[in-house]
Amino acid sequence: MTSGRTRLGIVFGGASTEHAVSVRSARAVMGAIDPERFEIVPFGITRQGAWMRPSETQELLDLIDGGAPEEVVGAEGVGVLARPQALETLASVEVAFPLVHGQNGEDGSLQGLFELADLPYVGAGVAASAVGMDKELTKTMIARTGIQVVPYRLLTRHDWLADPQAVARDVADLGYPLFTKPANGGSSVGISKVHSREELAPAIEDAFHHDRRILIEQGIDGREIECAVLGNEDPEASPLGEITFTHEFYDYDAKYADAGTTLIAPADLPASVADTIRAQARAAFQAIDCAGMARVDFFVDADYEIWLNEINTIPGFTDVSMFPRLWTEAGLDFASLIARLVDLAFARHEETHHVA
Repeated sequence: MTSGRTRLGIVFGGASTEHAVSVRSARAVMGAIDPERFEIVPFGITRQGAWMRPSETQELLDLIDGGAPEEVVGAEGVGVLARPQALETLASVEVAFPLVHGQNGEDGSLQGLFELADLPYVGAGVAASAVGMDKELTKTMIARTGIQVVPYRLLTRHDWLADPQAVARDVADLGYPLFTKPANGGSSVGISKVHSREELAPAIEDAFHHDRRILIEQGIDGREIECAVLGNEDPEASPLGEITFTHEFYDYDAKYADAGTTLIAPADLPASVADTIRAQARAAFQAIDCAGMARVDFFVDADYEIWLNEINTIPGFTDVSMFPRLWTEAGLDFASLIARLVDLAFARHEETHHVA
């Protein structure tokens, strides 16, 4: 730290289907960050998992600012060891801010690298990241708290190939419409809405293109409500937001490309319902031992019955993302939110790595 500023490593891109979303999140964070407190050290990761050095990454970001596609390209090789010189540069930062959504970023893999490097980092640890990424593990752990989760069946590729007719009979008890989705994934990639048994097999096959384990969930006719959580052991829950959209469900295009999608904050809900959702969001955060940040998503029907849908340990930070929007609604601007997350990263690192 030569200038009195904290050297903050922004890590983004990655091998998942959410690569472009990660790039957008990173650009938004770097644009909002307080330059008097932080020195940004950017690390882009290609779709093949190769890391780029900060100087190369900055050149790429300049090209993106000039109109190039939002994608990390240029570094050759596959995997984290393809270009170890980039990892050597990682040793010069004081804290990391991982913004790699999905596989190899949000699932504990990247967090494990930071743990091995004894490097403080923003967000959930290895175990909480892995649980939060796996929708079935998330539901299992959160249901133990008494919070209602969306009814579902877990399906492996092995069981599907062994007896697809039995699978179809089993999930019929959930009723149609159903949703098929990869157990591990985000941004609604690989998710299909299934209206009938005839649509089931193609939807299952599509989900299996993204994961060897998938969920088949009951369709809930309800509003999409989201809550942002911030903190470590005693987290805070934000005001609630609601998402409305013109697509049949909140799919990838509705999230990132459709002008008909609207983020409403605060959500128009009775105070008692809002309080229950915020309490459940905090409880879910604590149930998986999350840290730093998370966005917890719910369904609320016309009778105000509540279902927890999922928890996202690296929520989006794009210009249309609900997590920063909700904290702005609470009076915490984007730059202050980033600073708060870094403070929480240092606090969690101190607690877990320097126990007396």
